[in-house]
Amino acid sequence: MTMTAMETVRLDVVEAAGMTAAACLFHGFSDPSRLSIVRHLALGEHRVIDLTAHLGLAQSTVSQHLACLRDCGLVSSRPVGRASMWSLNHIDTVMDLLASAEKLLGLTGDAVALCPRYGVDALHEEAR
Repeated sequence: MTMTAMETVRLDVVEAAGMTAAACLFHGFSDPSRLSIVRHLALGEHRVIDLTAHLGLAQSTVSQHLACLRDCGLVSSRPVGRASMWSLNHIDTVMDLLASAEKLLGLTGDAVALCPRYGVDALHEEAR
């Protein structure tokens, strides 16, 4: 059975939407500070003040990154007195993803870090 032109277009749109969502997910993990926060939250719940102390980041930086991760559905918070306790959602799946990323980085060696578009030098250039 062959697909009609309209069915092919619909399939292309669905695939494009899925790729866009995947790119957005990976963008959520693209900042080293956000990755550090995710890894720390994998150890358990933390307050913003705990994360700032552990990671050496400014409170405003941690709060902005937590807001990004929350908007992506990766973290959530619950009130405890005047503070909020932040936790990682879908912890097993997130940790599986990060473990797979580490495995892939091991296989590619320095290629990712040396990439002229997204490697270490490109990150430093972007920060300027």
